[in-house]
Amino acid sequence: MFDFNSFWHAHTPILSILIPAFTSFLLVLLGNPGSGSLKQDWRQPWRRGISLGSTLLGLITAISYLMIANTGQVTVYQLGEWSAPFGIVLVLDRLSAFMLVLTYALAAPVIWYASDNWDTRGRYFHTMFHFLLMGLTGAFLTGDLFNLFVFFEILLMASYVLLLHGQGRPRFQLGVHYVTINLVASALFLIGLGMIYGSVGSLNMTDVSRLLPTLDSDQHKLAIAGGLLLFVVFGIKAAMLPVGFWLPKTYAVASTPVAAIFTIMTKMGIYAILRVNGTVFDDALAQSIFKNTLLIIGLITSFYGVIGAIAAERLRRFVGFMVLSSIGTLLIAIAMFNTQAWSAALYYLVHSTLVAAAFYLFCGWMTSQRGSFKDHLKVAPKIKQEKAAAFTYFTIALMMAGLPPFSGFLGKVFILQATAETPYQGWIIAVILVVSLLSIIALTRVGFILFWRASPPEANPKEAAYAAYQALPAVAPNRNDKAIYMLLAGLIAYVIFAAPIQTYTVLTAQQIQNHALYQQSILKHDMQGRAISVQPFDAGYLPETKYGGEVEDHNALLIPDVISKPTLQGEHISEYKQRQIAEQTLASPTIPNTTQLKPMEEH
Repeated sequence: MFDFNSFWHAHTPILSILIPAFTSFLLVLLGNPGSGSLKQDWRQPWRRGISLGSTLLGLITAISYLMIANTGQVTVYQLGEWSAPFGIVLVLDRLSAFMLVLTYALAAPVIWYASDNWDTRGRYFHTMFHFLLMGLTGAFLTGDLFNLFVFFEILLMASYVLLLHGQGRPRFQLGVHYVTINLVASALFLIGLGMIYGSVGSLNMTDVSRLLPTLDSDQHKLAIAGGLLLFVVFGIKAAMLPVGFWLPKTYAVASTPVAAIFTIMTKMGIYAILRVNGTVFDDALAQSIFKNTLLIIGLITSFYGVIGAIAAERLRRFVGFMVLSSIGTLLIAIAMFNTQAWSAALYYLVHSTLVAAAFYLFCGWMTSQRGSFKDHLKVAPKIKQEKAAAFTYFTIALMMAGLPPFSGFLGKVFILQATAETPYQGWIIAVILVVSLLSIIALTRVGFILFWRASPPEANPKEAAYAAYQALPAVAPNRNDKAIYMLLAGLIAYVIFAAPIQTYTVLTAQQIQNHALYQQSILKHDMQGRAISVQPFDAGYLPETKYGGEVEDHNALLIPDVISKPTLQGEHISEYKQRQIAEQTLASPTIPNTTQLKPMEEH
């Protein structure tokens, strides 16, 4: 009889990737007519039901992963049953579980809102939405740098289609810019991976971290250069300056639900900076360059974002600049490079993601009720749902500005407390406080334009403006306000449960800096306790294949330690290799006293 619990625990990390993957394939197989006939298509309710059901299942799965990770356990899933670093592994730890819950907590209300109307404005919306979730979950779970690149490409390809959802010339123009920028970033990503692999000989994150201090000077510098190149790539994804100018305009033209879900994509860049540059490349040379550069970039990005928000002429671009400012704040916290600062960064990351998504949804509400004024920051007639909209905006503004008693305030307080351990405490405190003050000014300006200075609507029935005003909707688009309230309710709960959440983030920051834990959990070790790993490229190395002839392998002794028993007993392990394993095991039960694997000899 099928044992569900055993199956669940055996395949825990990969299920979070397979759920959106199979959902996407199922939605493709379901078929899709032209966007003009989607409203009448009998399959549309099925698409919506499958999509929403899959997202809720993903949320439940993510919460269960969080419970597993909260025990402090690092769960490793070996793809193809090959151990790291010879095979690709998925790693479920506190940080990856934390990011998975955030992803699905955002995706659930967004897909619910989009399923009422927005999904009929373009083909394959639900399919691409779940391909995006697949890329995000895979990127959060992978323990391999090249696999990180693969999942980045999956989520980027889905984002290209979603950005154009609803069509329109502005979306196409900025979509071309967005694609071009990300193609350049992808090329740089591959170059960086090549530099790291050529010098280290491995792309497994834990293995690279272990081998980096052992490299020769030239190889070490090349690996560090590759790591810094990845930092530039992640910076493009996170939209930090000077490679983040694309974000305000690009997100401004995206459809409302797409802009809301895209707020998690900038955090993908932040996650990668923390995971790769913060923990993998953590030796003295890398960190001296990384920390100082990141702090300067964070300070400039935070200040630039709020200045751009003050000067913004459209509400959507205003939100984009505020997102930039919050990214700068996160980079400042990461650059301080201590446990308390990283914990504060994780806490603030969730806040900034959800409040930005709620703000983008609010932009859709304003656009629908302001007629020809849309989201332009110009004085317009009062909207019909003024009180509810004003109260919603006021709540969002308080949260985004970081005022008490909301999560933005707590997040900034945690970051300021962490400055006690940094030599640049004065600069950091000054910038964060000044940016907070300017944020209040910027948000107040927008509130005055939208609500306090709004003009009375036309009362003369003979005027054309009267008919135009009466034709405007009296309430927010269906599910729009409710989706906003869900996100705001989540942020309020985030404050109420701040104590246990902060405890979790502190433990997360401590765990990701515990290299010994990851090496013990992910890498295999020989009888003498040394990690079984790979070495930089050796031209004399000739691997044996099933059809490539018999080659003497001095390392055959290690094979049972790095592959599973079913694979070892399979047909792809030749009889000659089996004899070598048996002979070497009998002759030398322990590995010779050497720090490198011996190269095979060609015969």
